[in-house]
Amino acid sequence: MKRRLTEPVDILTAVSILKSYGYLGDELIIAITRIFYVDLDALNEVVANA
Repeated sequence: MKRRLTEPVDILTAVSILKSYGYLGDELIIAITRIFYVDLDALNEVVANA
């Protein structure tokens, strides 16, 4: 079962971990949506500010 990410701090943590593994841009979005259920508006906001 996928974990749901709706809080910006949780999304930022996941984005940071994926970036450390070399995921960037579209690859990052594809990877995070494969692993988690993500609030896409919140994800876009976090990625834009990160």
